[in-house]
Amino acid sequence: MVSFTSAQNLAIDLGNNNTLITNQSSLLLSQPSCMVIDKTNNRVEAVGDKALDMLEKTHHHLKSIKPMKGGVISDGESAKRMLKELVAKVKKPNVFGPRLNYLLSGIPYDTTSVEQRALRDALDQFSSRHTFLMHEPLAAALGMGLPIQGPEGKLIVDIGGGITEVVVISLSGIAAFQSTRVAGDSMDEDIRDHFRKEYNLAIGLRTAELLKIRLGCACPALASMTIKMAVTGKDLMEGIPAKREITELELSHVLDPSIRRVEEAIQHTLEVCPPELASDIFQSGIYVTGGNALLKGMEQRLADTFQLPVTIDKDSLLSVSKGISQVLATPQKFRSVLF
Repeated sequence: MVSFTSAQNLAIDLGNNNTLITNQSSLLLSQPSCMVIDKTNNRVEAVGDKALDMLEKTHHHLKSIKPMKGGVISDGESAKRMLKELVAKVKKPNVFGPRLNYLLSGIPYDTTSVEQRALRDALDQFSSRHTFLMHEPLAAALGMGLPIQGPEGKLIVDIGGGITEVVVISLSGIAAFQSTRVAGDSMDEDIRDHFRKEYNLAIGLRTAELLKIRLGCACPALASMTIKMAVTGKDLMEGIPAKREITELELSHVLDPSIRRVEEAIQHTLEVCPPELASDIFQSGIYVTGGNALLKGMEQRLADTFQLPVTIDKDSLLSVSKGISQVLATPQKFRSVLF
Protein backbone atom coordinates (compact mmCIF):
# COMPACT_ATOMS: atom_id res chain seq x y z
CA MET A 1 0.00 0.00 0.00
CA VAL A 2 1.28 3.45 -0.92
CA SER A 3 1.55 5.94 1.93
CA PHE A 4 0.85 9.59 1.21
CA THR A 5 2.63 12.60 2.58
CA SER A 6 1.06 15.97 3.28
CA ALA A 7 2.52 17.28 0.01
CA GLN A 8 1.43 14.37 -2.16
CA ASN A 9 0.77 14.98 -5.85
CA LEU A 10 -1.63 12.79 -7.81
CA ALA A 11 -2.31 12.30 -11.53
CA ILE A 12 -5.41 10.56 -12.90
CA ASP A 13 -5.92 9.20 -16.40
CA LEU A 14 -9.66 8.53 -16.43
CA GLY A 15 -10.19 6.45 -19.55
CA ASN A 16 -13.18 4.80 -21.15
CA ASN A 17 -12.03 1.33 -20.17
CA ASN A 18 -9.19 1.83 -17.67
CA THR A 19 -8.33 4.33 -14.97
CA LEU A 20 -4.66 4.86 -14.12
CA ILE A 21 -3.50 6.69 -11.02
CA THR A 22 0.11 7.83 -10.71
CA ASN A 23 2.26 10.18 -8.70
CA GLN A 24 5.18 12.09 -10.17
CA SER A 25 7.39 9.02 -10.32
CA SER A 26 5.42 5.76 -10.47
CA LEU A 27 2.19 4.02 -11.42
CA LEU A 28 0.06 3.44 -8.31
CA LEU A 29 -3.02 1.78 -9.77
CA SER A 30 -4.44 0.57 -13.09
CA GLN A 31 -7.95 -0.85 -13.00
CA PRO A 32 -11.05 -0.98 -15.24
CA SER A 33 -13.34 2.06 -15.24
CA CYS A 34 -16.27 0.06 -13.95
CA MET A 35 -18.27 -0.40 -10.77
CA VAL A 36 -21.24 -2.38 -9.48
CA ILE A 37 -23.97 -0.83 -7.33
CA ASP A 38 -26.34 -2.69 -5.00
CA LYS A 39 -29.67 -1.10 -5.90
CA THR A 40 -31.32 -2.12 -2.61
CA ASN A 41 -29.12 0.20 -0.53
CA ASN A 42 -27.24 2.21 -3.23
CA ARG A 43 -23.94 0.87 -1.93
CA VAL A 44 -20.85 0.34 -4.09
CA GLU A 45 -20.54 -3.45 -4.23
CA ALA A 46 -17.42 -3.64 -6.39
CA VAL A 47 -15.06 -1.41 -8.36
CA GLY A 48 -12.24 -1.95 -10.85
CA ASP A 49 -11.12 -5.53 -11.52
CA LYS A 50 -13.77 -7.08 -9.31
CA ALA A 51 -16.53 -5.07 -11.00
CA LEU A 52 -15.28 -6.06 -14.45
CA ASP A 53 -15.49 -9.73 -13.48
CA MET A 54 -19.15 -9.12 -12.63
CA LEU A 55 -19.94 -7.16 -15.81
CA GLU A 56 -22.95 -8.57 -17.72
CA LYS A 57 -23.33 -11.28 -15.03
CA THR A 58 -25.30 -9.40 -12.37
CA HIS A 59 -28.83 -10.13 -11.15
CA HIS A 60 -31.61 -7.54 -10.83
CA HIS A 61 -30.42 -6.27 -7.42
CA LEU A 62 -26.99 -5.37 -8.79
CA LYS A 63 -26.28 -2.82 -11.51
CA SER A 64 -23.03 -2.65 -13.50
CA ILE A 65 -22.02 0.89 -14.44
CA LYS A 66 -19.35 2.22 -16.81
CA PRO A 67 -19.54 5.98 -16.23
CA MET A 68 -17.34 6.89 -19.21
CA LYS A 69 -18.52 7.08 -22.81
CA GLY A 70 -16.80 8.58 -25.83
CA GLY A 71 -13.77 9.44 -23.70
CA VAL A 72 -15.73 11.69 -21.32
CA ILE A 73 -17.95 11.31 -18.27
CA SER A 74 -21.51 10.32 -19.15
CA ASP A 75 -22.71 9.69 -15.57
CA GLY A 76 -21.31 12.35 -13.26
CA GLU A 77 -22.41 10.92 -9.91
CA SER A 78 -21.22 7.41 -10.76
CA ALA A 79 -17.86 8.72 -12.00
CA LYS A 80 -17.43 10.63 -8.75
CA ARG A 81 -18.14 7.54 -6.63
CA MET A 82 -15.94 5.29 -8.76
CA LEU A 83 -13.00 7.71 -8.53
CA LYS A 84 -13.41 7.96 -4.77
CA GLU A 85 -13.24 4.16 -4.44
CA LEU A 86 -10.25 3.83 -6.77
CA VAL A 87 -8.26 6.60 -5.11
CA ALA A 88 -9.06 5.03 -1.73
CA LYS A 89 -7.22 1.90 -2.87
CA VAL A 90 -3.95 3.83 -2.86
CA LYS A 91 -4.66 6.67 -0.45
CA LYS A 92 -5.14 5.65 3.17
CA PRO A 93 -6.51 6.00 5.75
CA ASN A 94 -8.78 8.85 4.66
CA VAL A 95 -9.57 9.55 1.00
CA PHE A 96 -9.96 13.27 1.75
CA GLY A 97 -6.86 13.77 3.90
CA PRO A 98 -4.13 14.65 4.21
CA ARG A 99 -4.83 17.28 1.61
CA LEU A 100 -3.28 16.79 -1.81
CA ASN A 101 -0.96 19.41 -3.23
CA TYR A 102 -1.30 19.03 -7.02
CA LEU A 103 -4.11 16.98 -8.59
CA LEU A 104 -3.87 16.63 -12.36
CA SER A 105 -6.11 14.80 -14.82
CA GLY A 106 -6.03 14.29 -18.57
CA ILE A 107 -9.05 15.10 -20.71
CA PRO A 108 -9.67 14.72 -24.47
CA TYR A 109 -9.08 17.87 -26.53
CA ASP A 110 -12.52 17.59 -28.12
CA THR A 111 -14.63 18.30 -25.03
CA THR A 112 -17.32 20.80 -24.20
CA SER A 113 -17.32 23.08 -21.16
CA VAL A 114 -20.05 20.87 -19.65
CA GLU A 115 -17.88 17.74 -20.06
CA GLN A 116 -14.92 19.55 -18.52
CA ARG A 117 -17.10 20.64 -15.60
CA ALA A 118 -18.21 17.03 -14.99
CA LEU A 119 -14.58 15.96 -14.63
CA ARG A 120 -13.76 18.97 -12.48
CA ASP A 121 -16.69 18.14 -10.16
CA ALA A 122 -15.42 14.57 -9.78
CA LEU A 123 -11.94 15.85 -8.90
CA ASP A 124 -13.11 18.55 -6.48
CA GLN A 125 -14.09 15.94 -3.88
CA PHE A 126 -10.39 15.40 -3.12
CA SER A 127 -9.80 18.99 -1.89
CA SER A 128 -6.41 19.50 -3.48
CA ARG A 129 -4.59 22.82 -3.23
CA HIS A 130 -4.12 22.95 -7.00
CA THR A 131 -6.37 21.08 -9.44
CA PHE A 132 -5.57 21.20 -13.16
CA LEU A 133 -6.68 19.52 -16.38
CA MET A 134 -4.44 18.77 -19.34
CA HIS A 135 -5.34 17.75 -22.88
CA GLU A 136 -4.58 14.08 -23.39
CA PRO A 137 -2.85 14.36 -26.80
CA LEU A 138 -0.24 16.68 -25.25
CA ALA A 139 0.21 14.29 -22.34
CA ALA A 140 0.52 11.33 -24.73
CA ALA A 141 3.23 13.13 -26.69
CA LEU A 142 5.19 13.71 -23.49
CA GLY A 143 4.64 10.10 -22.50
CA MET A 144 6.16 9.02 -25.81
CA GLY A 145 9.25 11.09 -25.06
CA LEU A 146 8.49 13.86 -27.57
CA PRO A 147 9.33 17.50 -26.80
CA ILE A 148 6.13 19.54 -27.07
CA GLN A 149 7.52 23.02 -26.38
CA GLY A 150 9.55 23.40 -29.58
CA PRO A 151 8.25 24.78 -32.91
CA GLU A 152 8.65 21.49 -34.80
CA GLY A 153 5.31 19.96 -35.77
CA LYS A 154 4.41 16.49 -34.53
CA LEU A 155 1.39 14.45 -35.64
CA ILE A 156 -0.10 12.39 -32.79
CA VAL A 157 -2.85 9.79 -33.29
CA ASP A 158 -4.41 8.63 -30.01
CA ILE A 159 -6.74 5.64 -30.60
CA GLY A 160 -8.38 5.20 -27.21
CA GLY A 161 -11.37 3.27 -25.96
CA GLY A 162 -14.08 5.85 -26.65
CA ILE A 163 -12.49 8.43 -28.95
CA THR A 164 -9.72 8.78 -31.51
CA GLU A 165 -7.97 12.14 -31.58
CA VAL A 166 -5.55 13.30 -34.27
CA VAL A 167 -3.57 16.44 -33.48
CA VAL A 168 -0.62 18.41 -34.77
CA ILE A 169 1.39 19.75 -31.82
CA SER A 170 3.69 22.77 -31.94
CA LEU A 171 4.89 25.22 -29.27
CA SER A 172 2.94 23.43 -26.49
CA GLY A 173 -0.30 23.90 -28.40
CA ILE A 174 -2.50 22.16 -30.93
CA ALA A 175 -2.24 23.64 -34.41
CA ALA A 176 -4.57 21.22 -36.24
CA PHE A 177 -7.09 18.77 -34.93
CA GLN A 178 -9.68 16.14 -35.82
CA SER A 179 -11.55 13.62 -33.69
CA THR A 180 -13.91 10.72 -34.26
CA ARG A 181 -15.95 8.65 -31.83
CA VAL A 182 -14.71 5.56 -33.67
CA ALA A 183 -12.32 3.82 -31.29
CA GLY A 184 -11.95 0.63 -29.26
CA ASP A 185 -15.52 0.48 -27.95
CA SER A 186 -17.08 0.94 -31.37
CA MET A 187 -14.82 -1.82 -32.73
CA ASP A 188 -16.12 -4.13 -29.99
CA GLU A 189 -19.70 -3.26 -30.98
CA ASP A 190 -18.89 -4.00 -34.63
CA ILE A 191 -17.62 -7.45 -33.62
CA ARG A 192 -20.80 -8.15 -31.64
CA ASP A 193 -22.97 -7.02 -34.57
CA HIS A 194 -21.02 -9.26 -36.96
CA PHE A 195 -21.65 -12.37 -34.86
CA ARG A 196 -25.30 -11.46 -34.51
CA LYS A 197 -25.81 -10.97 -38.25
CA GLU A 198 -23.55 -13.69 -39.67
CA TYR A 199 -23.83 -16.44 -37.05
CA ASN A 200 -27.05 -15.64 -35.14
CA LEU A 201 -24.86 -15.64 -32.03
CA ALA A 202 -25.10 -13.12 -29.19
CA ILE A 203 -21.79 -12.46 -27.44
CA GLY A 204 -20.86 -10.07 -24.63
CA LEU A 205 -18.72 -6.96 -24.96
CA ARG A 206 -15.96 -8.55 -22.88
CA THR A 207 -15.84 -11.49 -25.29
CA ALA A 208 -15.73 -9.10 -28.26
CA GLU A 209 -12.88 -7.15 -26.69
CA LEU A 210 -10.92 -10.32 -25.93
CA LEU A 211 -11.39 -11.41 -29.54
CA LYS A 212 -10.10 -8.05 -30.77
CA ILE A 213 -7.03 -8.29 -28.51
CA ARG A 214 -6.16 -11.83 -29.59
CA LEU A 215 -7.09 -11.77 -33.29
CA GLY A 216 -7.43 -8.08 -34.15
CA CYS A 217 -5.59 -7.04 -37.31
CA ALA A 218 -5.72 -3.58 -38.87
CA CYS A 219 -4.30 -4.72 -42.21
CA PRO A 220 -6.25 -7.47 -44.05
CA ALA A 221 -3.19 -8.14 -46.25
CA LEU A 222 -1.34 -9.36 -43.15
CA ALA A 223 -4.24 -11.35 -41.68
CA SER A 224 -4.21 -15.15 -41.74
CA MET A 225 -6.91 -17.66 -42.65
CA THR A 226 -5.34 -20.29 -40.39
CA ILE A 227 -5.22 -18.27 -37.15
CA LYS A 228 -8.64 -18.64 -35.58
CA MET A 229 -10.48 -18.54 -32.28
CA ALA A 230 -13.59 -20.28 -30.98
CA VAL A 231 -16.20 -17.96 -29.47
CA THR A 232 -19.00 -19.05 -27.15
CA GLY A 233 -22.28 -17.18 -26.85
CA LYS A 234 -26.04 -17.67 -27.07
CA ASP A 235 -27.71 -18.96 -30.24
CA LEU A 236 -30.41 -16.39 -31.10
CA MET A 237 -32.58 -18.95 -32.91
CA GLU A 238 -32.49 -21.74 -30.34
CA GLY A 239 -31.76 -19.70 -27.21
CA ILE A 240 -29.08 -22.15 -26.06
CA PRO A 241 -25.28 -21.81 -25.61
CA ALA A 242 -23.36 -22.26 -28.86
CA LYS A 243 -19.84 -21.99 -30.22
CA ARG A 244 -18.58 -20.50 -33.49
CA GLU A 245 -15.12 -20.00 -34.98
CA ILE A 246 -13.75 -16.86 -36.60
CA THR A 247 -10.45 -16.38 -38.42
CA GLU A 248 -8.05 -13.49 -38.15
CA LEU A 249 -8.77 -12.58 -41.78
CA GLU A 250 -12.54 -12.44 -41.23
CA LEU A 251 -12.11 -10.28 -38.14
CA SER A 252 -9.80 -7.90 -40.00
CA HIS A 253 -12.63 -7.22 -42.48
CA VAL A 254 -14.98 -6.51 -39.55
CA LEU A 255 -12.53 -3.93 -38.16
CA ASP A 256 -11.68 -2.40 -41.56
CA PRO A 257 -14.48 0.27 -41.64
CA SER A 258 -13.38 1.61 -38.24
CA ILE A 259 -9.73 1.78 -39.33
CA ARG A 260 -10.83 3.65 -42.46
CA ARG A 261 -12.56 6.25 -40.27
CA VAL A 262 -9.32 6.73 -38.34
CA GLU A 263 -7.48 7.19 -41.64
CA GLU A 264 -10.04 9.78 -42.72
CA ALA A 265 -9.43 11.74 -39.51
CA ILE A 266 -5.68 11.68 -40.16
CA GLN A 267 -6.23 12.78 -43.77
CA HIS A 268 -8.42 15.70 -42.71
CA THR A 269 -5.86 16.84 -40.12
CA LEU A 270 -3.10 16.79 -42.72
CA GLU A 271 -5.27 18.79 -45.12
CA VAL A 272 -5.79 21.64 -42.64
CA CYS A 273 -2.25 21.52 -41.25
CA PRO A 274 -0.13 24.66 -42.00
CA PRO A 275 2.49 24.02 -44.74
CA GLU A 276 5.55 24.57 -42.51
CA LEU A 277 4.26 22.05 -39.96
CA ALA A 278 3.42 19.62 -42.78
CA SER A 279 7.08 19.82 -43.79
CA ASP A 280 8.08 18.82 -40.25
CA ILE A 281 5.64 15.90 -40.30
CA PHE A 282 7.10 14.69 -43.59
CA GLN A 283 10.37 14.20 -41.71
CA SER A 284 9.11 12.95 -38.34
CA GLY A 285 6.06 11.00 -39.50
CA ILE A 286 3.04 9.79 -37.53
CA TYR A 287 3.16 8.85 -33.84
CA VAL A 288 0.40 6.43 -32.83
CA THR A 289 -0.63 5.71 -29.25
CA GLY A 290 -3.67 4.54 -27.27
CA GLY A 291 -4.63 0.95 -26.48
CA ASN A 292 -5.87 0.17 -29.98
CA ALA A 293 -2.64 1.32 -31.61
CA LEU A 294 -1.38 -2.17 -30.75
CA LEU A 295 -3.58 -3.89 -33.33
CA LYS A 296 -1.50 -6.10 -35.59
CA GLY A 297 -0.57 -4.40 -38.87
CA MET A 298 -1.44 -0.85 -37.76
CA GLU A 299 2.05 0.46 -38.49
CA GLN A 300 2.23 -1.01 -42.00
CA ARG A 301 -1.29 0.06 -42.92
CA LEU A 302 -0.79 3.70 -41.97
CA ALA A 303 2.66 3.77 -43.58
CA ASP A 304 1.23 2.39 -46.85
CA THR A 305 -1.74 4.79 -46.80
CA PHE A 306 0.12 8.04 -46.08
CA GLN A 307 3.66 7.21 -47.29
CA LEU A 308 5.07 8.59 -44.03
CA PRO A 309 7.16 7.05 -41.25
CA VAL A 310 4.96 5.56 -38.53
CA THR A 311 5.98 5.04 -34.91
CA ILE A 312 3.79 2.90 -32.64
CA ASP A 313 4.21 3.60 -28.94
CA LYS A 314 5.16 0.31 -27.28
CA ASP A 315 3.67 1.53 -23.98
CA SER A 316 0.60 3.01 -25.63
CA LEU A 317 -1.70 2.05 -22.75
CA LEU A 318 0.47 4.14 -20.42
CA SER A 319 1.42 7.10 -22.61
CA VAL A 320 -1.08 9.60 -21.16
CA SER A 321 -0.39 8.62 -17.54
CA LYS A 322 3.37 8.80 -18.15
CA GLY A 323 2.94 12.26 -19.67
CA ILE A 324 0.86 13.73 -16.86
CA SER A 325 3.30 12.23 -14.35
CA GLN A 326 6.08 14.23 -16.03
CA VAL A 327 4.02 17.39 -15.74
CA LEU A 328 3.26 16.57 -12.12
CA ALA A 329 6.99 16.40 -11.36
CA THR A 330 7.61 19.93 -12.66
CA PRO A 331 4.22 21.71 -12.96
CA GLN A 332 5.74 25.19 -13.27
CA LYS A 333 7.66 24.13 -16.38
CA PHE A 334 4.44 23.05 -18.11
CA ARG A 335 2.16 25.76 -16.75
CA SER A 336 1.14 26.79 -20.27
CA VAL A 337 -0.56 23.43 -20.96
CA LEU A 338 -2.52 23.30 -17.70
CA PHE A 339 -5.99 24.78 -17.22
